[in-house]
Amino acid sequence: MTQDRTRRFTNRRAFLAGAVGTASALAGCSALTGSSGESTTTSPAVTTADGTVNASAGGAPSIDDLPDLEGDLTVYLGRGEGGAYGDLVSYLEDTRYDDFSVTLKRGPSSGLANTILTEADNGGSPADVFWSIDAASLALVAKNGLAASLPSDLTGVVPAKFRDSKRRWVGLTGRARAIPYNTEALSADDIPASVFDIPDRERFRDALGWAPSYGSFQAFVTAMRHLEGEERTREWLTGIQNTGVQSYPGEFGVTYDVAQGTVDAGLANHYYALRLKQSKPDAPVDLAFTRGGPGALINVAGALVLDSTERFDLATNFVRHFLTREIQTYLVEHVYSYPLAPGVAPPDGGDIELPSLADLDPPDIDLATLGNVQETIALLRDTGVL
Repeated sequence: MTQDRTRRFTNRRAFLAGAVGTASALAGCSALTGSSGESTTTSPAVTTADGTVNASAGGAPSIDDLPDLEGDLTVYLGRGEGGAYGDLVSYLEDTRYDDFSVTLKRGPSSGLANTILTEADNGGSPADVFWSIDAASLALVAKNGLAASLPSDLTGVVPAKFRDSKRRWVGLTGRARAIPYNTEALSADDIPASVFDIPDRERFRDALGWAPSYGSFQAFVTAMRHLEGEERTREWLTGIQNTGVQSYPGEFGVTYDVAQGTVDAGLANHYYALRLKQSKPDAPVDLAFTRGGPGALINVAGALVLDSTERFDLATNFVRHFLTREIQTYLVEHVYSYPLAPGVAPPDGGDIELPSLADLDPPDIDLATLGNVQETIALLRDTGVL
């Protein structure tokens, strides 16, 4: 890295403090309620998750239209999204409903999925609901026969490509793969239309970041394996390694260092750049989106109900709450995820031009195939990426 690039930011600690402040802002969900505790979110423009106008004037249901949550649930909650999901669970439990309580088990989504499999082999999991930040973990539990079939009127709210075809899990929010880049080092024209062109660009030598141990990255590589085959995926992984890519434990770190100028570009989900820009509007970071291939994957955070639950009605009602316009809007505004329920506007990217889901060009892939992550991990280890 050049000295000029190093001098772009001189107060790394102050920059990080501003970014962390974004996560801290998620601690309360007061935007969902007024002083009386009643819902105050107004109905937004009626636009579906894929960017088309919804014929139903009502769009997503209001939280006020759902039955009250009453009883106890055990929820396995995939860690991520700045803690916003846990904050919403606390809102439902502590503020919205008097007779509802949740026992939360938190952890990485992939780890919780494997915990459920192990528990099932040893008499059954205590979980009623599994909420994952990626489709791969949901698909892993479902393909092992541990997910109940959800009601069609619940899953039908979400576009078919963002839910399981057998109704075993449903997407709640979407995230697009993107390439965050430093605008002081690169322009949009420097970013190729396909991730497969990156290894051949001298411009990315010693200037690229990725997070190969991160679940979203592994889902992206799993999609690449299914779409392009293992051999081409192996070649791409080796090619990226040969650029001198820098590895990170998570994709926030990738995006943060792009903004710092430590690397010029990276591979990450779209929302990390939006969070940085929210807390640091002058940060020199923008997003580019590739077209058509695995680099354009749209993944979901979603939920399933365990087939072993004795609280099926309560569990499904709980999941329904996260497809209401109030909670979808909260997640859009605080997490910058794409909403998957109709009638909720997509996130405002500010000076980052964020395309709608309809304007993106994702690959044609069944998200259930992302559950085959073990073969991906084996490939990442075999190539020395992990």
